[in-house]
Amino acid sequence: MPKAPQQRSPDTGGPDRRHRRFWFDPRFAIGLALVVASVAGVVALVDANDSSVSIVSAREQIAPGDHVTSDDLVVTAARVGVAEGKYLTPDDVPDDGFVVTRPIEAGEFVPASAVGSAEGIDLTSIVLELASPLAESVERGSRVDIWSSRENDDGVFEAPTVMVSSALVVRVLEDEGLMARSGSTVEVLIPRDDAARVLEAVVNGAALSALPSDLPLED
Repeated sequence: MPKAPQQRSPDTGGPDRRHRRFWFDPRFAIGLALVVASVAGVVALVDANDSSVSIVSAREQIAPGDHVTSDDLVVTAARVGVAEGKYLTPDDVPDDGFVVTRPIEAGEFVPASAVGSAEGIDLTSIVLELASPLAESVERGSRVDIWSSRENDDGVFEAPTVMVSSALVVRVLEDEGLMARSGSTVEVLIPRDDAARVLEAVVNGAALSALPSDLPLED
């Protein structure tokens, strides 16, 4: 009786020819999507909060009446928020510069309110010791009239006269001495044409007073 053909067994020594199925976990896709969304959100938040603008600051200390050009300024990126528009930007600086009307410290942003016209070149600052106290309303930025009273040969002071009208107050100096003075010390901006007359009054010991040019508004 003929033998049935034997069934050939697979080659156990050869490579496994079965195709491997790709395994994909949906949780991996969800996690990857969350990471991408988180990074995109952070980038968007940083871009939204980056509201910095270019502001100019003083390279060195600037005195009232100084003529300032772009070489005297440093451009700085800063976030000024609601104060935007109150400080000078590079586009606000004229090609021929400008004049400041109050002291600006080194590194300080230049306020738009401290910028004056070219007429400021004709001004100079001077510190005056006054014979009488300043009015309470007088502060930096106020306008005052400088009065002078000369002493005659009999030791009597003559009737006071106005030497300078509408001088700009730069600062009111505090008395740091041990002995309290009855008067005040104030730094003001005056026209250069009046400087010689004011200095003459100071050297000759005239009694000086500073009175407000305008009456303050009532609250």
